[in-house]
Amino acid sequence: MADFNWNDLRSFLAVARTGKLTAAARRLGADHATVSRRLAALEDSMKVRLFERHPTGYTLTAQGERLLPLAESMESVALTAQNELGNADLSVSGAVRIGSPDGFGSLFLAPRIGALCRQHPELEVQLIATPRIFSLSKREADIAIGLTRPQEGRLLARKLTDYRLRLYGARGYLEEQPEIRGPADLARHRFIGYIDELLFSPELDYMNAVGGIEPQLKSTNLIAQLRATQSGLGLCILPCFIADGEADLLPVLPEEVALTRSFWLIIHEDMRRLARITAAADFITAAVQEARSQFMP
Repeated sequence: MADFNWNDLRSFLAVARTGKLTAAARRLGADHATVSRRLAALEDSMKVRLFERHPTGYTLTAQGERLLPLAESMESVALTAQNELGNADLSVSGAVRIGSPDGFGSLFLAPRIGALCRQHPELEVQLIATPRIFSLSKREADIAIGLTRPQEGRLLARKLTDYRLRLYGARGYLEEQPEIRGPADLARHRFIGYIDELLFSPELDYMNAVGGIEPQLKSTNLIAQLRATQSGLGLCILPCFIADGEADLLPVLPEEVALTRSFWLIIHEDMRRLARITAAADFITAAVQEARSQFMP
C-alpha cells in the first residue's frame, strides 16, 4: 500500500457511480486516459480487480463492491477535513448541483435562481430538472428536491411545503366539450397523465382522483402534460403553483378533485456544512416560503 493515492480512489468512486470512463472524467475535470491510468494504479496497488470492463461500461467486481463503502467513508472524512480545516465553509464558491422534478425545477426554481447567482458571483449553479430520483450518495446531485422524505441513508431532509393539485382544462376546450357538472361527467372527456410503469414516485399516481380514467395522452414530463392541456387536448391534474399562472387554464371541479403532495429538500450529511450547499438550500427554502400562497392556494 506504499503506492496508494487518494486521487486513485476518487477515480474509482467516479467510475463506480457513473459506470463509464468518459462520464467519470467529466465529473473529475480530467481526461479519460488519466482516469483509466489511476484505476489501473489502484488495482495494482491493491492486487485486486475492481471492475469488469464491458463495451457498454464498467461494473464492479465483488472486490469492488467491498471497496465502495470504504471509499465512500474516506470521501466523507476528506470532505469533513475540507470543511473543518480548509475554510471551505467560509467561501460561497464552486459548483452546486440541484436535482429537481421537472415542474418545480423548470417552472418555479429556474425563473428565480438568478437572484442566487447575483448574490454569489463565484457560485456555479447546475440545475437538473428532470422527473427522476437523484442519488446523493452517488453524488448525482448536492441538493435534491423530492416528493417524499427519505427513509434510509445518511441524508438530511427538511419539508419545503405542501402543494395542491387540481384538475384543469383549457378555456377553449371547456367551451367546446360537454359541460362538467360533477365527477360522473368526467368519463365523457379526454385526459392527459403519466405513463404508469414509468412513474418515478407513487406520489404521482393521480388518476384514482378522477375515477381511474385512462388518459389518452401519457407523458413522463409534466411540462409536456401542461402544454398538451393548453393546446386543448383534454383535462389534466396539475400543480396549482404552475397551472394557476396560466391564463388559458381553468380549474375543473375544484372542490371535488383536489390533491395534496409535498416537496422535501434533501442533502447528504457529508455536504451539509459546505457554504455553497447551505447558501443554495437556504435560498430555495426562502423562495418557497415567499410563494407559499401559490403552493397552497
